[in-house]
Amino acid sequence: MSGTPRRVRQGATLTLVFGVVLMAGAASGAWGEPLTVPLPPSADAAAQLAAGRDVTGADLSPQQAEALVDASGDRWAAYLSPDQYADLVRGRYLGVGLSVDRSSNGSTAVASVQPGGPAARAGIVAGDRLVAVDGTRADGLPVTEVVARLRGSAGAPTDRTVAVTVSRGSAAPREVVLGRALLAAQEVGVERLPDGVTRIAVRAFTTGVAEQVRIAAQGARAVVLDLRGSSGGLVDEAVATASVFLDGGPVASYESRGVRRELTAASGGDTATPLVVLVDGGTMSAAELLAGALQDRCRAVLVGARTFGKGTVQQPSRLADGGVVELTVGRYYTPEGRSPDGSGLQPDVAAAPEGAADLALHVLSGLGARR
Repeated sequence: MSGTPRRVRQGATLTLVFGVVLMAGAASGAWGEPLTVPLPPSADAAAQLAAGRDVTGADLSPQQAEALVDASGDRWAAYLSPDQYADLVRGRYLGVGLSVDRSSNGSTAVASVQPGGPAARAGIVAGDRLVAVDGTRADGLPVTEVVARLRGSAGAPTDRTVAVTVSRGSAAPREVVLGRALLAAQEVGVERLPDGVTRIAVRAFTTGVAEQVRIAAQGARAVVLDLRGSSGGLVDEAVATASVFLDGGPVASYESRGVRRELTAASGGDTATPLVVLVDGGTMSAAELLAGALQDRCRAVLVGARTFGKGTVQQPSRLADGGVVELTVGRYYTPEGRSPDGSGLQPDVAAAPEGAADLALHVLSGLGARR
């Protein structure tokens, strides 16, 4: 069995594979502690997963697919059941409607709360400290594991609820039992700030995200592209998002089975509007690809903290039962030839989580964004 727990890998795919299954070269991942990600060492298991067949040529069963995922040695390999995939293509995920981040002091904070979701109905707000999940202290777990515990396993009766302990300011911690629900994915958030600044937050790169970013950026005097906690997603969408701010040229390249493939921006993008990109330890995979391209092309200033460091590409394959498996097929590189895999991207301007947003606006003012 590989070193990453199955539920963590599955949680990664549940976060990111929406809209990706029929597209080669999709990149996915999960929040967590930066680690060097090896390519699959088990060629036999990887080949069977990719073919969707066992050694006799028969279709893989779900149990065989999960066993091969574990045997593949691929940290990011994952299997989704047909029901899980059906929910994802409808833009839904099982969860409680909150995202988390690791604060500069090491505590686990609630980064955002989805309006109308279970967490919001229980009175949890962004900025609360997440003390524990089902009795286990959150600070002692990688963020990947916290996310996996919050989401649980789709369809499992014992996973219908999760107990979370939260605190706010100097108040005593309180425990709340949240019922998990199928929630609509909300990947792009737009905020109009003073002086014509538009903040565009991208939580994952699913189908249509680049077009939403393009529309949101129109007419802005300056843009803050917020990729903090952005878990990656479709490489094509990340490249299309880069095309919003670049006029052609390289975005990234990736090496798959010894063959180097180039990813380039479309021509005609906006190269004049001042741009700052916010990043942190939750910025990963396709989000790192985008941030690295804008940094290497001198199109944006990166503000925040070192990114996660997942520079691998996953390719999905459909099984006969309608389930999906994903396997790592290569690593990608920024236009300057850097691989963020294992090391992440260093921001141009370092900032603590609590001050990053204000510092981004200050950097924009230095780029001539203010009147």
